[in-house]
This record gives sequence, structure tokens and C-alpha cells, in this order.
Amino acid sequence: MPSTYDTLRADIITAMKARDTATATALRTMDAAIQRAAMDASKPIDEALTVATFRKAVKNLTDARTEFEKGGRADLVAANTAEIAILAKYLPTGLDAAKLEALVAEVIAATGATTKKEMGKVIGALKQRPEAGLIDFSAVSKLVQSKLA
Repeated sequence: MPSTYDTLRADIITAMKARDTATATALRTMDAAIQRAAMDASKPIDEALTVATFRKAVKNLTDARTEFEKGGRADLVAANTAEIAILAKYLPTGLDAAKLEALVAEVIAATGATTKKEMGKVIGALKQRPEAGLIDFSAVSKLVQSKLA
């Protein structure tokens, strides 16, 4: 199975051949962001780096869309929504709510965390898990806060 980065590169070529400029531009931007992230980290492009870069880009676009909605810029909201839809298909599906809650409960028990001050221990332990690539840590943060007194 090809990596996400290989799929991205192939899709750039497909979009260029189809003369789909919006898709080609969005995918080329992501390709450049992934290459920049690899250079900044001084490591080769791998699946974890690719997925992390995609997540960051989608989060930034979502935040920008929110600001555009506040400013009443419907044209930019539509453009951001389209770009998010293009990039989101490259993200792996996250854990469902039940599995995520079970995982958080398991890590809280393993770390022995009882107060919100120990939330960093729990998040750190979650980041070490093999499932870390599938976890949305902004949602997990709220879930951990609600579990810890």
C-alpha cells in the first residue's frame, strides 16, 4: 500500500492532468509544507510527519474559516471549506468516541493521575501510544479534563 505522501504526489499529477487548479494548488501547497517540515526536522519524510503536517494544515484552515465567518467573507469561507475537504481525505480516520474514552481511562489508571495538575502526564503517555497518530489531542484534552477532578 502506498504511503500517504506517495498518494499525495500521484494525486498532484492526476489533478494537473485533469486541469483541476484548485485541487492541484491545495495538494502542491501540502507537498511543499511536508517537504519544509522534513527539512526543519532534519529527517526524511515518513508517514508520521506527513499525517502531522496534514493535521496541522487542516486545523489552520479550520481556524481561518472561523475567522472568515466572523468577518462575513463568504467567498473565503467557501474556498477554505473546499480546501479542507480536499485535504481531509488524506487523514486517517480517528478513533471513535468509545475507544478514545476507554483509552483515556486506561492511561489515567496506568499513570495514577487524579487531579488536573497531572493532565500533562496523561497526555504525554497518550502521545507514546501506538494509536497516537489517530488521536485528536484537542478533543482528548477536554476529555481528560472532564475525567480528572
